[in-house]
Amino acid sequence: MEWTFERENIADAAGSVLRAASGHKVIAFYGDMGAGKTTLISEICHQLGSADVASSPTFSLINQYLTKEGHRIFHIDLYRLSGAEEALAAGVGDCLESGDLCFVEWPERAESLLPQDTLKVCITPVSADVRKLQINS
Repeated sequence: MEWTFERENIADAAGSVLRAASGHKVIAFYGDMGAGKTTLISEICHQLGSADVASSPTFSLINQYLTKEGHRIFHIDLYRLSGAEEALAAGVGDCLESGDLCFVEWPERAESLLPQDTLKVCITPVSADVRKLQINS
């Protein structure tokens, strides 16, 4: 599934990701720096009822948010890591195996840790205001 969206339509894009994610616990977000991965994840968390403000976990590596029902969401950023070993040492494996919803930015840094049924979301800038969104299961 592939389409484009503008920032003012990010709620529609987030809704599409959520519909595609039905049954998936791990969603991997691919895209270059500044593509809009964190912005899209923030809107997805909002739609899931999280009162927490989703922000980039680049330095903390893992942020945890709660939905209004008390379900955990892990937001993982692997950008600073050099591979699967370092990700495991940081606790990423525990998050991925928790059964909780996990959003992973820069998954290519430790792709071997991702479950086979990971939903893959790729965000590509088309222009300053337009992004292409591609979803593959």
